[in-house]
Amino acid sequence: MLYRVGSRVVPPSWCGIGGHFEKDELNDPKACVLRELFEETGIKPEDICNLKLKYIALRQRTGEIRQNYYFFAELKSKNLALPPCNEGILEWVDMDEVLERDMPFSAFFALKHYLQTGKNTNLKYAGISTESGVDFVALTEF
Repeated sequence: MLYRVGSRVVPPSWCGIGGHFEKDELNDPKACVLRELFEETGIKPEDICNLKLKYIALRQRTGEIRQNYYFFAELKSKNLALPPCNEGILEWVDMDEVLERDMPFSAFFALKHYLQTGKNTNLKYAGISTESGVDFVALTEF
């Protein structure tokens, strides 16, 4: 996880690796994820496997509708060292401790849902933020 500081939209808190789309990535969130992953951690596409989009969450905050994409992947090696990051402090966090960290609203509920449900399915989920959490629904084709 990254303890992000100096963000325009996220107060200092723990969050996953990520950022904003570049113009040429607007129709390719996977390209955005891979770029941000490398920029912030030095992790390359060949260092991971099973990269999957799992969650899309919407939240209205400070007059903006925020749309977040949450991808999950597996590391091929558990011994990757994390370099210094100019956006905050990088730290490996055990999955059984991750929800104890202070993190952005929709990130907390996406991780909570992932740990309880999402990690055991091949489904993608869409969520709408409410005052009490994020309501996730499985996306199905019809």
